Amino acid sequence: MTTGVFSPAERLDRLRLARAESVGSVTFAHLIADYGSATEALRALPELARRGGRAHAPRIPTVAEAEAELAAGVALGASLLFCGEAAFPLTLAVLDAPPPLIWTWGDTGLLRRNMVALVGARIASAAGRRFARDLAEALGAAGWVVVSGLARGIDSAAHDGAMATGTVAVLAGGVDDIYPPENGALHAAIVARGCVVSERPIGAGVKAADFPRRNRIISGLSRGVVVVEAELRSGSLITARLAGEQGREVFAVPGSPMDPRSRGANDLLRQGATLVEEAADVLRVLDDLPGLAENEPEGGYRPTSAEQRETTTDDLRDKIAALLSPAPTPINVLARETGAPTGAVLAALMELALAGRVELAPGNLAIGL
Repeated sequence: MTTGVFSPAERLDRLRLARAESVGSVTFAHLIADYGSATEALRALPELARRGGRAHAPRIPTVAEAEAELAAGVALGASLLFCGEAAFPLTLAVLDAPPPLIWTWGDTGLLRRNMVALVGARIASAAGRRFARDLAEALGAAGWVVVSGLARGIDSAAHDGAMATGTVAVLAGGVDDIYPPENGALHAAIVARGCVVSERPIGAGVKAADFPRRNRIISGLSRGVVVVEAELRSGSLITARLAGEQGREVFAVPGSPMDPRSRGANDLLRQGATLVEEAADVLRVLDDLPGLAENEPEGGYRPTSAEQRETTTDDLRDKIAALLSPAPTPINVLARETGAPTGAVLAALMELALAGRVELAPGNLAIGL
């Protein structure tokens, strides 16, 4: 549910909760739903983790550490947006589950406009880069903000093409972390004329594990994702898959079967992605989509509330842990296999997640660690 702005104390505690060890976006959403505020959730965290089997309390940033992150953002000129606040992008707020917060640097007003993502190969062909640049320029002229990941190749070309009309770069590191280094000038231009977005703290360096989270925000911000060039195993296809899971449109530009960089996009077309030869192919689909209503988050991701949960037991937690594996398992399957109410299974899973034994994933899935 969208509110105005949280109190300074609640914002500080939401930042601490989001940065706490073993707290991902799904666990964060359940904790807020259960306890009503980050302040109360932080109080409950050590006991929940203990019940899940953790010997020591999870690491929670201190107040001083959270204040230091906020101060670093202020010094940079960046803004911290929390899910649940009015300024948070509606497209992200309705995700299952939304990121608890994002740092933004630049024109945050772009995040309230209709956005479309253009992604593709880092080692892109000259023709692919030219097509991405021209497509981004045409989509921008039609009123769409172009989102990409500031990577080499297709991403850079997309940002270039949309610079005059509005572009958003989503980073795996902090909003001030320039990666790759040769995109320093492009990063500066986007800060000045567009917007840079990241879940990571100010000053955080890029790590391989952060790229899937970045890709999820790229697709989550956008009403649709266009893949220009991509090999069969690429981050661009991960972004396209996430877009499909999020209910967003997926587009692909066909390419030569002789070029490995076209195999990923061609495979998306075989799976039903919309074929793109010009901007009109994208606009024909996107312009017919219903607009996002101001109250959209009200009907978005809403985890089970505390009133619906039931008491957990060591026996139930052990049964659930034994059923889990690295393959994602639906929560309703766990409820059926254990014979326990769904609310009790959810509560047990959250305790196991805080103990570092389980990962809660979007789509009501649980993964054994």
